[in-house]
Amino acid sequence: MFFIVVATHHKLMKSIITNLIKKISIILISSAIGLELWNICASFTHSELPSSLIPIIWIGRFAIAAHTLEGLIAAFFATSKQKSPLKCAIYTFFVGTVGLLELLESDKEAIT
Repeated sequence: MFFIVVATHHKLMKSIITNLIKKISIILISSAIGLELWNICASFTHSELPSSLIPIIWIGRFAIAAHTLEGLIAAFFATSKQKSPLKCAIYTFFVGTVGLLELLESDKEAIT
């Protein structure tokens, strides 16, 4: 009985943490895209962003590149899972590694 309660509690905590990571990831990646667009608009109008934002923009660029790579990997694996590559790629781009893990774990759930 104790092990069932612990296993259920573990699944619940994993679900709560996963959902929190997804929500934070969507907000942060959208913010990184917004900052990059602001930077592009500033360069077209020959204006400057505050210098304090430059490191944040570089971190955002790294995050966008990493999420793009994860989205491409998800699109590649989605076809083998009989899922839409475009939907999986976009979802994984916004939620990051969690989306990729969900896609890869869907195969484990089918086996067990």
